Amino acid sequence: MLGLLFCLTLSAQGVIDEVIWVVGDEAILRSEVEEERLRAIYEGTSIPGDPYCYIPEQMAIQKLFLHQAALDSVEANESSVSHQVDMRLNYYINQIGSKEKMEEYFRKTSSEIREEMMTSVRNQMIIQQMQAKLTADIKPTPSEIRRYYQSLPIDSLPMMPAQVEVQIISFEPPVPIEETERIKQRLREFTERVQNGSADFSMLARLYSEDTESAKRGGELGFVGKGQLVPEFAEVAFNLNDPKRVSRIVQTEYGYHIIQLIEKKGERINCRHILLRPRISATDKVKAIERLDSIRHQIAVDSLQFEQAVIQFSQDKNTVMNGGLMINPNTGGSRFEYQDLAPEIAKQIYALKEGEVSQPFVMMDETKNREVCAIVKVKKKTDVHRANLSDDFQAIKSMLEAKLSADFIHNWIIKKQKTTFIQIDPEWQNCEFEFPGWVH
Repeated sequence: MLGLLFCLTLSAQGVIDEVIWVVGDEAILRSEVEEERLRAIYEGTSIPGDPYCYIPEQMAIQKLFLHQAALDSVEANESSVSHQVDMRLNYYINQIGSKEKMEEYFRKTSSEIREEMMTSVRNQMIIQQMQAKLTADIKPTPSEIRRYYQSLPIDSLPMMPAQVEVQIISFEPPVPIEETERIKQRLREFTERVQNGSADFSMLARLYSEDTESAKRGGELGFVGKGQLVPEFAEVAFNLNDPKRVSRIVQTEYGYHIIQLIEKKGERINCRHILLRPRISATDKVKAIERLDSIRHQIAVDSLQFEQAVIQFSQDKNTVMNGGLMINPNTGGSRFEYQDLAPEIAKQIYALKEGEVSQPFVMMDETKNREVCAIVKVKKKTDVHRANLSDDFQAIKSMLEAKLSADFIHNWIIKKQKTTFIQIDPEWQNCEFEFPGWVH
């Protein structure tokens, strides 16, 4: 137990700080609340009510979960923690402009910023896992879901947006050998310029790399684990040992790369790369469209089922084993709102009826940032409607699960307040807390 409650302490910068809350054996400092307030302002996060009431209460709630997680041996995956921190640091550097400007903004070294982020992200992951463990057994039965639905006033049921299920056949027009050689020769020239000292790799990446996000950082990817990279790229990158050398040309589904090592840390690596993508000629696009038009005709005259055509012709590896059915990455289901689809697909299917197949079209594959040719079929359409059990059983189930989980967590916090030592500086007690049990 802390010997002196609400004592003054010296921070790392030598500035007087103050303990304002004690939860169990854990203290909450005034400086921690202020840092969270400033971070929320920078990130544009809305804080409900008085930040000097809301923020310390949220910190106290987190400490209740972390204490329970320690008792239950719930831990975070350190690889996932590092990945999230690297993404955040790269985001900050990209938004602020440089590592030096980031350090100036937060008035800390990048190492200090990273260490604080590691703690914050690790705690967030542990809390999420702890909450999931506490609510794991909340699984309403079909009869409970029906009763819940029937108990809701009609006007409280959400309006469900228009949704559609889509099947797709897509393939990439072949790239001429001459175009592939042109790309490789360009990358060889870049390599030679770096090796002979006439150009800097990061400068070439900024000027020429077609990975637009990393190009802003001179091709730098940030620290990543091997599993976060496509296998072909990872195999070459993780075998690099000399930061002064440039890798051989690597072909992946995204195009052709050359790679330069920056630093290795255990199982993670930071490197730069330059990506170039072959260009597809207008003639090759026309040939691909004609081929798809022939496939569409066979489907239309019933000599070929759409699902069979998917297996025979589609190069979309994400849907080829699923009859071409597209999966919404935001939900894991097969339903899409129109704005969640690629614009080219949404445009094609908007006027189609269920069962109809679109004309062939050219679209951008956003995962590869590359043009492909495609046809799509509308498997099912649902217009805007108020939620009902017939069409929206899973959505109503999710509503009930969320309500039951929120109620359980709310009651769990109230119980933990009664069995945990809590002390708050009198100057910080004049608040309308979400959970009044903090102040006895």
